[in-house]
Amino acid sequence: MQELVTLASIVAALAVGVVSPGPSFVMVARVAVASTRARALATALGMGAGGTFFGAAALLGLQSVLLAVPALYAGLKIVGGLYLCYLGYLIFRSAQQPLAAPGADGQSNPQDKYQGSSGTLRAFWLGVTTQISNPKAAIVYASVFAAFLPASFSMGFAAVLLAAVFLVEAAWYALVAVLFSSSGPQRAYLSCKSWVDRAAGAVMLGLGLKLVTSAARP
Repeated sequence: MQELVTLASIVAALAVGVVSPGPSFVMVARVAVASTRARALATALGMGAGGTFFGAAALLGLQSVLLAVPALYAGLKIVGGLYLCYLGYLIFRSAQQPLAAPGADGQSNPQDKYQGSSGTLRAFWLGVTTQISNPKAAIVYASVFAAFLPASFSMGFAAVLLAAVFLVEAAWYALVAVLFSSSGPQRAYLSCKSWVDRAAGAVMLGLGLKLVTSAARP
């Protein structure tokens, strides 16, 4: 019974953090409006996998490592921030590139860089790398786990907890993918693609620069 209470507490705390807008939300939403629902859902699954990675790291004592080696956390901020800046640059650069709407059969158009099965896998890894590029997510997971986890727990509990983490992350971003890949948002995106891409790219660049500059602060 106590393990169920602990599990529910951790899931509730993580759910609040997951729905907060950030680079992961921006990326899933953009893939959804610019590509197909299948690619967006693959990206959402990648976000879930990235969250599970952080969950596993937290179970292994991530918080203790980062507290013991502050330079490691600063380094993660810099690397993660630069990666987000790179993604923002790619999005901003694509603002002027034309993009046709996905066909009625839900298939990608010839200009879709996520076209084909390899594109789906690429979208998945985009989700994974975007998620794990944000070291603040690592701190959130480490802090929540440190606050709620008992001193000792079974391997079965750990497995269920990581499965719950994946479901929370993947379910939220899958919802984002479904909403933004519907015909209304896609038509709106295509009608003002250059401005949307510039805005999304600027947001990603801003988030990345914020991470890099925060690494210099104690």
